[in-house]
Amino acid sequence: MPSFHTDQQRISEAGAILLERRRNGSKGERLPQSCRPQNLDQALAIQAEVSIQSADRIAAWKCGMPGTDKVVLAPIYASTVFQETETCEVWSDQQCARIEPELAFILGHDLPARAASYTVAEIDAAIKETRLALELIGTRYSDPDAASFAEHLADGLFNQGLYLGPVIQADNATNLQTMPITISLAGQTFQEFSGVHPAGNTRAPLYWLIEFLRNRGQDLQAGQAIITGSYAGSPDVPLHEDINVSFGQLGKLQVRFISKSPA
Repeated sequence: MPSFHTDQQRISEAGAILLERRRNGSKGERLPQSCRPQNLDQALAIQAEVSIQSADRIAAWKCGMPGTDKVVLAPIYASTVFQETETCEVWSDQQCARIEPELAFILGHDLPARAASYTVAEIDAAIKETRLALELIGTRYSDPDAASFAEHLADGLFNQGLYLGPVIQADNATNLQTMPITISLAGQTFQEFSGVHPAGNTRAPLYWLIEFLRNRGQDLQAGQAIITGSYAGSPDVPLHEDINVSFGQLGKLQVRFISKSPA
């Protein structure tokens, strides 16, 4: 029997299952044992297969600092990225949207895969702007607690999209390690957080991601957004309400989440 790495049929099967759920907003059981990833390489192969089969442009990436037995990265597709829109469509079966308040670093020019590593100075120079952002959270598993990290990595690590808010003045991102996050509804405080970035340096995961993708021969393009971790976990907010999210002194964004319907 061929190994998982050489068995494209297994990768394709897993990718097709996850893509169908992603397109339809549905959830299901864990991937069949025959195509369930058993390690990070297998998970990343399935994650990449979802991108290939979807043919949707990668408009953004989520990332975090890696651990001993995990890597944190996932593509975010153009059809699921909203920029300063009044409403934002999400898949939801609980009459709420799950969000993560983050910062998004927008690339001003391409960072193609190359033989030499990119320096921190080169990466910093490639960042055109920084925006307030909300990662939109969702899973394709009906029982996410039962799935392994590799299965979640294959599925995009709970991502279902991204909302991009206004540009902020934040030239030195390392000074943004902490900030209060306040979520308000109809002018009334709904939730408050003493926001702390999980990586400390907000750009550290971005530096890691660019090097990781470079080693895999994958380019990054101008205009792509990169988010690097939530300041306030993953709070739920109601649908069909005007949501205000304040990021300390940096600014705030307002959006109304509505339920998405299958195409």
